[in-house]
Amino acid sequence: MFKALLLEKDDAGFRAGLTTLDDSRLQPAEAGDVLVQPAYSTLNFKDGLALTNKSPVVRVWPMVPGIDGAGTVLESSHPAWQPGDRFVHNGWGVGETRWGCLAERARLKGDGLVKLPVAFTPRQAMAIGTAGYTAMLCVLALERHGLVPGAGDVLVTGATGGVGSVAIALLARLGHRVVAASGKTQETGYLKHLGASEVIDRAEFGAPGKPLQKERWAAVVDALGSHTLVNALAQTRYGGVVAACGLAQGMDLPGSVAPFILRGITLAGIDSVMAPQVLREQAWARLARDLDPALLETMVEEVALEDAVAAAQRLMAGQVRGRIVVRI
Repeated sequence: MFKALLLEKDDAGFRAGLTTLDDSRLQPAEAGDVLVQPAYSTLNFKDGLALTNKSPVVRVWPMVPGIDGAGTVLESSHPAWQPGDRFVHNGWGVGETRWGCLAERARLKGDGLVKLPVAFTPRQAMAIGTAGYTAMLCVLALERHGLVPGAGDVLVTGATGGVGSVAIALLARLGHRVVAASGKTQETGYLKHLGASEVIDRAEFGAPGKPLQKERWAAVVDALGSHTLVNALAQTRYGGVVAACGLAQGMDLPGSVAPFILRGITLAGIDSVMAPQVLREQAWARLARDLDPALLETMVEEVALEDAVAAAQRLMAGQVRGRIVVRI
């Protein structure tokens, strides 16, 4: 028997709550699967969508959500994993089509797990979670396109969110001058503590703007999409790069090709869900090297498993800053 958050949807409507399940309810074991005991999980934007039924994230019902997990291997049919190994998991459709890690047990594909870096505890790994791992993927993309410290200001949108918070901390520690865009003026101190040199109002990005605007940014990390992404592109300097990793404002891209063909801007799409294993391992290795654990702790709110639904509701209402860690 194990405890889990269970999402159900039927003729009676949508329900989300903590329950106790028999081990036989787990996904049937297949070759290469690993049975794990998550010590911690976390709430990302996608988890919030699933737990509040705000978007059709869940494809199979009933579902145990939790796209992220960190803990210990219990059983393994995969040659790379042995009982007692410490793991971290991000994405791969878990919490969408396969039961996830907001539970005391999960059966995951061994090919989708990453060895937990020795620099991190399971709690710290989930303080990073998909949001922080995505932020590192963004930084890697900016670097692949030639961004170096001193090249100019780097804009981070959605700055108080999980991706934004970790991106600011990473970029500042790597020597970049970071400008944070946020609508939460009360969080200016928090953002500067993470490493932002300047905090500006996100409102200037949220409405339609000119196809080409004053060149301001050497690079951008954008978690919002829609008009925010379009305005960020219009303000990026010649030859600059924009990493797009989110859609909190919208999935649309109501813009122009002008920044691409007149300023040579690169728009780099960041996918964390199906990223290849070599890139995942690179991202986690760089997080272990470049992210200050003490600074990471200042981003974290910890909740118990039974409080995760209420925390997800706050997350979707924009009432959360940084990262929510779920203690299993």
